[in-house]
Amino acid sequence: MGETRLPRHMFLWCLSAIYMFAFASLYVQIPGLYGNEGVLPARWQLRVSGKSVVEQLKDSPTLLWFGPRLGLDTQQCMELLSLTGALLSLMTLALPVLRDCRVFLVLWILYLSLYQVGQVFLYFQWDNLLLETGFLAILIAPMKMPWSTKERLHDNVTFWLARWLLFRLMFASGVVKLTSRCPTWWGLTALTYHYETQCIPTPLAWFAHQLPAWFQKLSVVGTFVIEIAVPFMFFSPIRRHRLAAFYVQVLIQVFIILSGNYNFFNILTITLCMSLLDDQHVNFWLRRYMPKTETSLQTLCSWLAVVLEIGTYAVLGYWSVRYFDLQVDWENKSVSSRTAFTYFEFNGFLKTVTVPSIWIGVLSLTWEVISAMFKCACVRGVLWRLWNTIQWAVMAAATVSMFAISLVPYTYIEYDAHSNLWPGIRTAFEVTDRYQLVSSYGLFRRMTGVGGRPEVVIEGSMDRNTWTEIEFMYKPGNVSAAPPVVAPHQPRLDWQMWFAALGPHTQSPWFSSLLHRLLQGKRDVIRLIQTDESQYPFSKQPPAYLRAHRYKYWFTKPKEDGSYPQRWWRRVYVEEFYPMVHLGDSYLEQMLDQHGLKVRNKSAVESESVIKLGHILNVDNLRGEQTDLKSIYDIMRRKHNETVKISLKYCLHKKHATLMLCNIFNKLALV
Repeated sequence: MGETRLPRHMFLWCLSAIYMFAFASLYVQIPGLYGNEGVLPARWQLRVSGKSVVEQLKDSPTLLWFGPRLGLDTQQCMELLSLTGALLSLMTLALPVLRDCRVFLVLWILYLSLYQVGQVFLYFQWDNLLLETGFLAILIAPMKMPWSTKERLHDNVTFWLARWLLFRLMFASGVVKLTSRCPTWWGLTALTYHYETQCIPTPLAWFAHQLPAWFQKLSVVGTFVIEIAVPFMFFSPIRRHRLAAFYVQVLIQVFIILSGNYNFFNILTITLCMSLLDDQHVNFWLRRYMPKTETSLQTLCSWLAVVLEIGTYAVLGYWSVRYFDLQVDWENKSVSSRTAFTYFEFNGFLKTVTVPSIWIGVLSLTWEVISAMFKCACVRGVLWRLWNTIQWAVMAAATVSMFAISLVPYTYIEYDAHSNLWPGIRTAFEVTDRYQLVSSYGLFRRMTGVGGRPEVVIEGSMDRNTWTEIEFMYKPGNVSAAPPVVAPHQPRLDWQMWFAALGPHTQSPWFSSLLHRLLQGKRDVIRLIQTDESQYPFSKQPPAYLRAHRYKYWFTKPKEDGSYPQRWWRRVYVEEFYPMVHLGDSYLEQMLDQHGLKVRNKSAVESESVIKLGHILNVDNLRGEQTDLKSIYDIMRRKHNETVKISLKYCLHKKHATLMLCNIFNKLALV
């Protein structure tokens, strides 16, 4: 690689923008998702356990543990962290001096803190990808405040980690499509269904869905080539290979952005692609042409590189034609294709290339490390040379460590390579896993909705006779409503509604909580569905009854005369998804209690706690005679023994343990 100062600046600028989108998007959804009256209150993830702050941070590394010390509840603390992250990333976006490693450390800690209590609504692969990329930015970003040296001879070493992450992301995403044995990927028909079955399509997805079948199959072939073969060009010593790989990867991400709402994920992937660029090419974009002279040896090497480059493209073309049996039908003006290899042959290929791909990474990283070391050795002045060498040693060690632990999730794609990893690497990964430093990836593993896109439609009623559909802002519901353009915002409830439709409601416990909140008329939850309350059919009074049905949706087709239909979708009723429920309904209460989502009033909780204390302390009629905490303390002191300690610790970890119990345990130091 040549100098990468400009691509690094672009990388950090883009990451600042992505952080801003991510924090702002989450901020507006916190009250409805994680508030005290939200779908999944985050405070339930931070139950007081009597442990010290250090132990709590070790179990769940999040700044939310400090909320009570600031007089904030969990919802307020989450909003504060999100707002702080959005404002800080906006400032970082506008002010180059703030693109400092310590600022990116703060942004990473803020997002990790929210991720720890995010539960199902924050457990997406792009959230893991943002955390991993954000941690790499801490190593890549300079230390600008209060002063900075212009020379950072280790920058290419740390920036290499972004290239390695991009390789793991793309290669694993291509591999899992075939190792999953999904018939649509093997039959090259996945894109025939993808545009209408993805979570939140854009209007252009309707037009992409109308493309001929042969083009859709050819696009799947292109996807396999781009995701499985092209990533190896990331580490090619030939510069034009890396540039070609950059443009190909950006092209596929742009196509995905145009046809689907995948929040900041595709922008983040394009940001990682910056690691394939160098200053010379960025200057070419900016029309800053740098004069250069070549020796005869350099000219010879350039011509040799051209020959190797053309040879590489020829090999890729040959393999594509051979393994996907590409044939041009000139009469019908189409290209036929089919998968011309078996699952076992692909597994053999995977066994062959997984370990060599690791060694390619080792050689590429070694080259960057040695190149940076020689640059340090050429620095004038003993003190400056020593300072640069220390920086190089620290950053090289950090880069090698990150590369090593990333091998654990990377080798999930191939069992033998994973089982042969050095146990020390696995131990290091297990120690750091809670911080989400590295993750495994594999996008679009299986194509869902082959027989029609499943959608859950919620209906409300006041009298059990007249039912009104509750329409979401983003997910398909109204067949006449056009698909929205919502990226880089991610409506996380709409996304989870898509996942819920793929199975029974018991696989999505949060759905019962959603219905319960809608029956209660909680405004924060309603705003997740419709920010404009006039569009919500029960804005004046909550529905007395709710139910949910499963439908199957398909994109409509153009009319025979070529004109466009009035409706974007057509749908067919399939089955009941959730039975009719109302407040106090036994089935709804059972589902809430089964999944620990039942919220009881304070008096009921205290009553249960006092009875439980009486049972533990073997005191009869504690409820009637000893209701004040001071008396309970005295009884616990008199009966203090190891058995009581064990019983109290067991009681503490039950899901209905209360704050009163925890305060007692803390004051008596029994845990």
